[in-house]
Amino acid sequence: MRAFLIRLATLAAAATTLAVPAAPTTAAAAQELSFRPLQYNTNGYNWGGYAAQGSGFTSVSATWTEPRATCKSTNDLYAPWVGIDGYGSSSVEQTGVATDCSSGSPVNQAWYEMYPANPVYLSLSSYPVSAGDVISASVTYTGSNKYALKLTDSTRGWTYSTTKTLSAQRTSAEVIIESPTGSYPNFGTLNFTSATVNGRALSSYGPVALDPSSNGTYEARTSALGSGGTSFSDTFLHE
Repeated sequence: MRAFLIRLATLAAAATTLAVPAAPTTAAAAQELSFRPLQYNTNGYNWGGYAAQGSGFTSVSATWTEPRATCKSTNDLYAPWVGIDGYGSSSVEQTGVATDCSSGSPVNQAWYEMYPANPVYLSLSSYPVSAGDVISASVTYTGSNKYALKLTDSTRGWTYSTTKTLSAQRTSAEVIIESPTGSYPNFGTLNFTSATVNGRALSSYGPVALDPSSNGTYEARTSALGSGGTSFSDTFLHE
């Protein structure tokens, strides 16, 4: 009887241990997914926002307040980002904040990517991002195939900058939300402001409006550009 009681106590302790989820140490990195050019998305037409087309783009920038997301499933993953290329080309030079639900709860993580290279996720402790933080992002072509990527969380007072080299076409510039899994968490409404391309209002380039969809169902809706041509919103549509 004593041995039986000891075994019951051991099993109860093990069950208690298993019930406590591990704290996430990486976010989107855990899913090993890239934020890719539009033509390579396989889970639907999962870009939202605006893409300007042309040639010789040299800069893009925007600001947003990081929304409070609610996870619908552990497959939910999305990011607001700014970038050059990717709409009709095979590379993207981009930076933003990913919200990942693979742990069961939303985890925000700053990142950049020079696709086709793998995304680089910034340290959660050194570059934390929380819902309500004001984020500014920019990508600037500096010549000789070099790109300066900059991400700032003005609420928390940090800035991350890096310069990377890539031979790319520079035939589009975007302010985008994207879900590599085709499954968005409920992010409510995300408002982009101060959206500029080549130092001018985003609207100056007649950008294409994009609404993300998965399996024929729209995930979010992109608004018209504001009167100044530098602001718009993306609104989550369904559970």
